[in-house]
Amino acid sequence: IFNLQALEHVNARLLELYPDDEERFDIVLMTNNHAQVGVRLINSINHYGLTIERFCMTGGKSPVDYLTAYLTDLYLSADSEKVQEAIEAGIAAATMFTANKDIPYSDTQLRVAFDGDAVLFSDESEQIYKEQGLDRFFEHEKLNENKPLAQGPLKGFLEDLGKLQKKFYAKNERLNCPIRTYLVTARSAASSGARVLKTLRSWGLEIDEALFLAGAPKGPILVKIRPHIFFDDQMFHIEGAQKLGTIAAHVPYGITQKHHKSS
Repeated sequence: IFNLQALEHVNARLLELYPDDEERFDIVLMTNNHAQVGVRLINSINHYGLTIERFCMTGGKSPVDYLTAYLTDLYLSADSEKVQEAIEAGIAAATMFTANKDIPYSDTQLRVAFDGDAVLFSDESEQIYKEQGLDRFFEHEKLNENKPLAQGPLKGFLEDLGKLQKKFYAKNERLNCPIRTYLVTARSAASSGARVLKTLRSWGLEIDEALFLAGAPKGPILVKIRPHIFFDDQMFHIEGAQKLGTIAAHVPYGITQKHHKSS
């Protein structure tokens, strides 16, 4: 369900620029299927021309135990329970949802879009909003504008993407970089955007495009971006993205999940 062509294009470009460097995307197929189905999986991978060398078939046991051993930077699964288990183990993870209609994706530029609160950042500010309302949230963000937000579950993955981008920048390939990152947040730029941008700067991270929607739906913006994957902690935004053709991934982290479970 995840388009791998752009990701493989990034690897090919990195190999051209850095033939002796192995710092590239490494895909591991993890499944709780038994080893007997391995031949069928291998045949499917070869049929689609994908470069997946590593398989982990656990025969009914959860593959989450192996994530640390594989030095996993991001775990994607359609199984929300396994994703929750990975998040609780401190591993960046998200539940994948296919798009409800096909839209074309770039094969030559990997585009990754992130929500902010409870995805790149902690849910500290979202807690204020949920428990004390919008006005108190704006007040809190203004008072703490120069205090960086704590990191969220996918901050490390953005960091990994940034490291790869810098490899292209070092070879004067900034304008032709095959990785592009987006922040797509419901925050308002005027009232609560500065803290987000200052937090990223304090982490030494760049985001290529930041879109502050002030509560507007994210789906129509994502159609214009056409990311290969969009990460958000709220199913409302996941469903809105899905309907308009974006592959979305739910990050089960923070206060929103507590509200969802108790409702």
